[in-house]
Amino acid sequence: MKTKSYEIDMCNGPLTGKLLKFAVPLMLSGILQLLFNAADIVVVGHFAGHQALAAVGSTGSLINLLVNVFIGLSIGTNVLVANYTGAHQEKAVSETVHTSILLSLLCGTFLIFFGIILAKPLLSLMGTPDDVISQATLYMQIYFVGMPATMLYNFGAAVLRATGDTQRPLYFLFAAGIINVILNLIFVICFHMGVAGVATATVISQCVSALLVLRCLLHETGCFKLYLNKLHIHKDKLVQMIRIGLPAGMQGAIFSISNVLIQSSINSFGSVAMAGSTASSNLEGFVYTSMNAFYQACLSFTSQNLGANKKERINKILITCEILVFFVGLIMGNVAYFFGDRLLHIYSSDPEVIRFGLMRMQVICTVYFLCGMMDVLVGSLRGLNYSIIPMIVSIVGVCGLRNLWIFTIFQWHRSLFILYLSYPVTWLGTAVAHLICFIIIRKKLDERKHYELGN
Repeated sequence: MKTKSYEIDMCNGPLTGKLLKFAVPLMLSGILQLLFNAADIVVVGHFAGHQALAAVGSTGSLINLLVNVFIGLSIGTNVLVANYTGAHQEKAVSETVHTSILLSLLCGTFLIFFGIILAKPLLSLMGTPDDVISQATLYMQIYFVGMPATMLYNFGAAVLRATGDTQRPLYFLFAAGIINVILNLIFVICFHMGVAGVATATVISQCVSALLVLRCLLHETGCFKLYLNKLHIHKDKLVQMIRIGLPAGMQGAIFSISNVLIQSSINSFGSVAMAGSTASSNLEGFVYTSMNAFYQACLSFTSQNLGANKKERINKILITCEILVFFVGLIMGNVAYFFGDRLLHIYSSDPEVIRFGLMRMQVICTVYFLCGMMDVLVGSLRGLNYSIIPMIVSIVGVCGLRNLWIFTIFQWHRSLFILYLSYPVTWLGTAVAHLICFIIIRKKLDERKHYELGN
């Protein structure tokens, strides 16, 4: 398959420049997405009050819980397309593309009903305060109407990323985000729609990004081209997609359960603490999404090189990504905390909200690189087609230990500082466990290669 200008040859030549070429547009895409999401928070915080701010923020972990299983399947799409591309199996690429797009629409349609019905009961289980729950429920119910569009964009973007094309998704998000900001201002400030206006603007912008990625695939050439009349679930591709993507999705969902428990603990400190945590977590998102670009890079590069049988490059990919993510996380996290007071003022002028936000940033942002390094290891393992092992390690290392922390140490010393400390402790422990797994798996691959050469 001929490499196009917006694609990257992942299997040949120096790595650092190509990894950055892949990661930087993806990083900018994530930052832009968060900037536009931040517009939701900023507009709500300033024009609808701290209760509305808390309402929008309190839904984040719950939305992720319901959505992450299905988003995880898009990782299966990314790995499969990258593997087949590296192996030059064009028919398999085409079948994976058509299976993925149809699957995204089916998953999105299911989530509409699932999210709308379960929004209020789940928010109640989280202990969402009475002064917040009605607005939080309304936000979630409207938000989930846009799920088919969200799924379509994620699966379509996964196809493009597998080829090294991270530029066009950036353009699509930029266009959708501008629309989101404009509609936020119109719906909230002009029409006084509050959280309903923010949610509606988000749904419309999601539809725009989905339509743009769909148009892109329809106008592709070769095996990446989408034909609407050929949308079909190819069972063998679906099984492989589920095998790779479902563990990733389950991991994300279980992570979200852990975050729901943490959010419930935060809720017990009141709506002002919730608002501070919401603002802080929004800022943390800029650091995380920047680091996550190297997770995606490691995943795609490893998958293609595995498909091309260039296993000697896999270690180099991991080491380079780890170095890059360390510096990005260290610099961005500490800069965010240093300017935390001024940055939090963007979200709220309430001094108590800012105080609670800084407390969280102090613990999380300064060592956020640990999370990035942990995720890059997961990307490498998934790129090697090992998805269950990192899921189990992550569940035990992050979720298990974090929940244990909540029910033991946090109960003995009930403070937000102690609660937030669970994050870096679990990141470090889980990263070490993932590294051990990677060393074992790479040794197995080398042994298999030597065996094949010997025979």
